Amino acid sequence: MGASAAEVSRLRTRLEQLQGRRLDAPVLPVLAALAELLPGGGLRPGAAYTVSPSASLLLALLVRPSQTGSWCAVVGMPELGAEAAEALGVDLSRLVLIPDPGPRWLAVTATVADVLPVVAVRPRSGAGTAEIARLSARLREKGTVLLVQGRWPQAEASLSIDAPQWSGVGDGHGYLTRRALTVSVTSRYRPAPRRARMLLPDEAGALTAASWSEPPRAPMRAVG
Repeated sequence: MGASAAEVSRLRTRLEQLQGRRLDAPVLPVLAALAELLPGGGLRPGAAYTVSPSASLLLALLVRPSQTGSWCAVVGMPELGAEAAEALGVDLSRLVLIPDPGPRWLAVTATVADVLPVVAVRPRSGAGTAEIARLSARLREKGTVLLVQGRWPQAEASLSIDAPQWSGVGDGHGYLTRRALTVSVTSRYRPAPRRARMLLPDEAGALTAASWSEPPRAPMRAVG
């Protein structure tokens, strides 16, 4: 048992050296429902995360960092609006939007990452291994969190959604009031993904944990 513990400690130290950060280092806070799924309970400074093509999930990750004083930037997402961000709880006074970074999106992202602690980006095209390595080194040096809508090597964790279900419509009338979905987080430190059912948005337009663990078998459909 002692030998096993020593080996785990040795491997952990080696991994921390390779990563350039401690696994138990402080993290940027996220909403409680997401903290239950993310390794370390938040966003680790200097790390990259991949997020499924869901603007609402990405914005939900920016809520607590912006509310607690961290400046956030969104690069290359022209359809993402300030009104939607505010509805979810993002502090607009600490949000920078760069809708069209042009073909040099990676250089723009790197420049923003030098001065802001949280940067979200949708890559316009592929990037070379050397370019990604330089940006990753800069993230670690500056302690910047990178949220990527797309593929990214050596991501700390990947977040995705599935089984979405809107509710609120009655018998052919009414308004959609909330959407339940399953958020899954796959981490490089865990053998299996963590999943939770959430409301995004809930009745107030925010993200909260759902009161059930699995989606109903017969989803409600809007008619009329």
